[in-house]
Amino acid sequence: MRLREELPVDHRLAQVYRYGAGLCGVILLVFGCLGFADQLTPFDTDGTRISGMSTNGVLSLISVVVGLVLIGGAVVGGNFASTLNMTVGTLFLISGFCHIFVLDRPANVLDFGMANVVFSFVMGLLIACFGMYGRVSSKLPHDNPYWRRRHPREAARESLVTRRRARQAALALEQGPASAPATMPAQD
Repeated sequence: MRLREELPVDHRLAQVYRYGAGLCGVILLVFGCLGFADQLTPFDTDGTRISGMSTNGVLSLISVVVGLVLIGGAVVGGNFASTLNMTVGTLFLISGFCHIFVLDRPANVLDFGMANVVFSFVMGLLIACFGMYGRVSSKLPHDNPYWRRRHPREAARESLVTRRRARQAALALEQGPASAPATMPAQD
């Protein structure tokens, strides 16, 4: 197993990426499985509804695949989950915009309705925000791996100072407690 220095294994951002990807993946997986449970035909556009949204077999398949991909990203975590979340979130937003233009037209092969478009926008923004958390901000803390990547000189300087302090602390421990200063004679 190769550890990456740019994102420590126990960094708190990894939890946000993982839980965010996992939560969104489970929601999509459930939606897709409900579509399969209804035994929908692949390109049916008759308006079959599941959880308030119209669907068909292909949309159920896409939902299951994307859900599994997001859950896989949650398992892997780290930078991979962050990048995956931003990519999938962007694809959801693009899908929402594209499907606005094909509503009630023969090109609507996924049987999108307005509820699906709204869901696509909301899910896309949610997934993208999980991916961008801790990556996109003007006030990132200095222990953030993305701040360190954007400011390599300052990060190197801080690392050098931290290493010096650690060495000084280790030397102080080796030398033991400092000898106490001689007591001064009491004055009358």
